Amino acid sequence: MTFLFVTFLVLLCLNVPIAFVIGLAGIAYFLTNPIIPYAVAVNRVVAQTQSYTFLAIPFFIFAGNLMNASGITKRLLTLSGLITRKMYGGLAQMNVVLSTLMGGISGSACADASMEARVIGHDMVKRGYTKGYTAAVTCTSALITATIPPSVGLILFGFIGGVSIGRLFMGGIVPGLLMSASLMTVVAITSKKRKFEPPSEDAQWPTGRELLTAIRESIWALIFPVILLVGIRMGFFTPSEAGAFAVVYALFIGKFVYKELTWDGFREALKNTCIDNGVILLIICLSGIFSYAITFVKAPAKISTFIFGITTNPYLLQIIILVFLFIIGMFVDSDVNTLLLTPIFLPVAVKAGIDPVHFGVMMGTIITLGIMTPPVGTACYIVCGILDCPIDEYMLELIPFLIAILLVFSILIFFPQVVLFLPNLVFG
Repeated sequence: MTFLFVTFLVLLCLNVPIAFVIGLAGIAYFLTNPIIPYAVAVNRVVAQTQSYTFLAIPFFIFAGNLMNASGITKRLLTLSGLITRKMYGGLAQMNVVLSTLMGGISGSACADASMEARVIGHDMVKRGYTKGYTAAVTCTSALITATIPPSVGLILFGFIGGVSIGRLFMGGIVPGLLMSASLMTVVAITSKKRKFEPPSEDAQWPTGRELLTAIRESIWALIFPVILLVGIRMGFFTPSEAGAFAVVYALFIGKFVYKELTWDGFREALKNTCIDNGVILLIICLSGIFSYAITFVKAPAKISTFIFGITTNPYLLQIIILVFLFIIGMFVDSDVNTLLLTPIFLPVAVKAGIDPVHFGVMMGTIITLGIMTPPVGTACYIVCGILDCPIDEYMLELIPFLIAILLVFSILIFFPQVVLFLPNLVFG
């Protein structure tokens, strides 16, 4: 086991692409253990993709790209602006609300963060927000997108851990809304204190007619996650079939309802989807070798014994695991962490009496938070690069938002029914 993880860390420090870090570390272990036939390594690459559930991932990624090309984002932006126009820090509040609404469409924190940095970020800087503050709001609000369904991270967790994706989707709704409320509270307090974009004297709360008009324009985006969840719950389609439905839905809305999906937009969405899926598929395939090696050396059992040697209290145990996942998330991409660490920590959590849906939502969120912090945080470098923001300025402005997110985590850890209420209500 030591050789396996040392090889992994050495390749990671050499800045080898993460897919090859995983694959080469696994192969190196096979080469040093002649007991295992080499053919097993090849077999694991192929077997990793032989899952009907796995089809949900490319479908939902394609659907998200199509919806961004169909004018849905523009309409959600209008609705967000209407809701927040009377608040302190209007554009920053809009940033958080848009991420909450985009959660049912994009499913990817990095995609949401980069989109909002381009759409809202530069306007925020022009209106007097510091670049660090703008980047901090954009990154932390994108965390909501990774929690509210359909989240790619939750699909991966369900796929690897054998946990109901429908229950995971339902479990992510309340935590996502809690994060949205906490971040909006931080924005209101900090914006008022620092005089960031106070509401104009003639600004009014939106009237019922204005809200109805904006909701009517955005209704096809707003009901999309509802259709998915109801469809899965009622048995109309499985999560994989829901992904296929999402693609057809996005094509229909973009072409025949909003009439903004052009051939150029379709080709761009298809191109981005091929790139995104190519990266994810390569990581998933090569993770099969690494996962087999982890299982062969009995890493889950050894880690379980070690953790239970520290404490058997489920709350403390969950805190220890989540702190570890957060630290690992600073160095390794969230999707990779889900693929590699779910087989290790899910059995530990279940043995401690933690519900797998509760643990899945917590794990998916905390490792996504890791990509928003240096030294290797993907989302923070993307956003800071777009906004030309120094990382040290970003980290200073991140502190109050990070505190708010950690407070939400505290609630979710000690009150698991906050996560489990909706899954139990809907699925029994």
